[in-house]
Amino acid sequence: MKYSKTHEWVKTEGGVAFIGISDYAQKEMGDIVYVELPEIGASVTINESACELESVKAVAPVESPVTGVVSEVNGALEDDPALLNSDAENCWIYKVENPVLSGDLMDEEEYLNYLKTL
Repeated sequence: MKYSKTHEWVKTEGGVAFIGISDYAQKEMGDIVYVELPEIGASVTINESACELESVKAVAPVESPVTGVVSEVNGALEDDPALLNSDAENCWIYKVENPVLSGDLMDEEEYLNYLKTL
């Protein structure tokens, strides 16, 4: 799993990237009450908003850590957006096939060290 400075994570398996938000991000947002999922077939670009999360505190973009085309979305989040609060690091938001990954992604140790600077 790799992390971005904007607190998204990406995990790749067999040419597919799974994208979600870090545990740090969900804690900062508070209770997530709505997820605006990207459209299947939509193009996403590194460091650009792919979708939005709404919490009791704020609305925040999910910036894509990859470039590619959305191949699947996690529809369970439409019915239960709080899944991101209960298990953020295992709850993907969308998938991208054959992604190009950002060169700025950090491994877990680098990300945890980055969080200490915030």
